[in-house]
Amino acid sequence: MQSDRWIGSELARCKFKDERHGKRLRKLLEQLSDKIGGSIPLACQDWANTKAAYRFFSNDRVSEREILAGHFQATRDRLAAADALILVLHDTTEFTFHRSEVGLVGMVGKSYMRKNKRGRPLHYTVCGILMHSSLAVTTEGLPLGLTAVKFWTRDEFKGCNALKKKINPTRVPIEEKESYRWLENVKEATALFEEPRRCVHIGDRESDIYELFCIAQQAGTHFLLRTCVDRLAGDGNHTIADEMKEVRVQGLHRIEVRDKKGEISEAILEIRYRRVRVLPPIGKQKQYPELELTVLHAQERGAPKGRERIDWKLITNLPVQSRADAIEKLEWYAMRWKIETFHKILKSGCKVEESRLRTAERLVNLVAVFCVLSWRVFWMTMMNRTSPEVSPGVAFTELELWLLDELVQDTTHEHSGKSLTTYLTKLARLGGYLARAHDAPPGNTVMWRGLSRLTDIQLGAIIGAQLMGN
Repeated sequence: MQSDRWIGSELARCKFKDERHGKRLRKLLEQLSDKIGGSIPLACQDWANTKAAYRFFSNDRVSEREILAGHFQATRDRLAAADALILVLHDTTEFTFHRSEVGLVGMVGKSYMRKNKRGRPLHYTVCGILMHSSLAVTTEGLPLGLTAVKFWTRDEFKGCNALKKKINPTRVPIEEKESYRWLENVKEATALFEEPRRCVHIGDRESDIYELFCIAQQAGTHFLLRTCVDRLAGDGNHTIADEMKEVRVQGLHRIEVRDKKGEISEAILEIRYRRVRVLPPIGKQKQYPELELTVLHAQERGAPKGRERIDWKLITNLPVQSRADAIEKLEWYAMRWKIETFHKILKSGCKVEESRLRTAERLVNLVAVFCVLSWRVFWMTMMNRTSPEVSPGVAFTELELWLLDELVQDTTHEHSGKSLTTYLTKLARLGGYLARAHDAPPGNTVMWRGLSRLTDIQLGAIIGAQLMGN
């Protein structure tokens, strides 16, 4: 089966203290990839394998770092083979679970429930774990793999406004903050590159951390982040916003935008950029140096109907010297949504939040396994869009290709020949994709449905051949 090949390459360099754990991980990934979105008992099929899976996830000698170690090394190989600029997308997501014993899993925060009779708000604790992941993609959007992952839960949750009443956040060492995960992932992701200058780290407003700017500079790598802090600039008597007010519009850029109803409209962005001398926070000016960075603003003309106005304020250590350079950086930042898609596959495709495992440690190990599987589904979807003419053998076995040809008839408007996109489209059609002439390329949902159906059909074909042989 095709899963044997890619799973073997992803797990080849996993190192466990007990070799049996490596064999069980491979078996688990094969079973879960055959039943994407199914429960552990459904994937394992019998009590012996199900019990072995539960023991693996609860084993104290098994951690998410060991589970993902092989995948990180496989990602490193793909980064080296790409020999081009790579975007590393960073983001945080949370997995929530319904548990009566919150302490066994931990908490991610508090949520509003209702008001009591006196009109005071009542809150309830949200049980779950958080994951900060870093995903490497090409500038065309092809995911090459995860470069770093951090998991944690919160023992106590207090809102930012409550904390600010007691302490100035800028006075707290970055190592004591939850946001330190951004710096750790940047370090670990950059370490996978033989040439750090080929890496551009992409992050949303939560990544606007001065220590991150400095770490990237020291490592010789690049960053492109959405900023939310109006930092001191120049001689320290004004801010970045003051300098950007003086910059005239240096170009326009037209893009297509989809509103909440899914309707597409055109937006015209006014582009401004300037190289700025940025100063560290006042409380940390003795610890960190001043930096020369590029500030890039893209603001939509007018006020659109049915959606929020586009207003991107980006900061980078990359040079921007023309309108073309600015548009290129905007397109790179737009790639950040790819990691949101990866998280969606974990939640909607693999159905992580439906797991009934009792403790945070077991859930983290399960999510780590699903991370590898989710990357594979995402990779297949994007291969169809970025490299449609490559050989189908990179994703399918000969038996799978034969089954797809037998089960799914070619349509008149499909690509001629036997390219990868032909068979990926057939796989998606097994998952419910209609493949009409003007349909968009198939997405992740129909792809993972098709994979599950193809696995069942392939198993039936193998059993049928054995029965006929007898």
